[in-house]
Amino acid sequence: MTHIRDAEPADLSVLRAIDIATHSVDTSPGPPPDPERHHLGNFGPGQVLVAESEGGRIQGYTAWGHPTPLPSSEHVMQIQALAVDPRFQGEGVGRALIRGVLELARHREATKVSLRVLGTNVVARRLYSLAGFVVEGVLRQEFELENRLVDDILMAHYLDGDFDAHREVDAPRLDQAPD
Repeated sequence: MTHIRDAEPADLSVLRAIDIATHSVDTSPGPPPDPERHHLGNFGPGQVLVAESEGGRIQGYTAWGHPTPLPSSEHVMQIQALAVDPRFQGEGVGRALIRGVLELARHREATKVSLRVLGTNVVARRLYSLAGFVVEGVLRQEFELENRLVDDILMAHYLDGDFDAHREVDAPRLDQAPD
């Protein structure tokens, strides 16, 4: 059974190892992780959740923030990182981390959880879709990774329970008048 908890400073070396083990051009447009420094130092207390086995082994993590520093977007939480140790992939750890973020978002009275995922990251896209996230937009050919152009997909999970109101829709065309 996987337990979700807040990350602690002592977890950083394990989280760094997970980052190194999971990084690829299909999962991140950024450079490979720095083995000496962990990017999670950029997140505040309570913004990083870890998945831990009953035996106390860290299986993965997720980090969240707000999409902008503006007070007008404080109702939105954004998943800014999610990684599962390859030894535990396919065992429900990613689902547990997403449930943890959604539970935290409800507790914080957020109305939406958003994320960005590379078009090439099919496994993550399926995970998010099965968890109730819908595509809100696609930034076509946003990244050039190893000589190929890759889409950046914007997804969101609405916490108001009215999922029909938030079904995937095509963006309005600019040459059409609004209704």
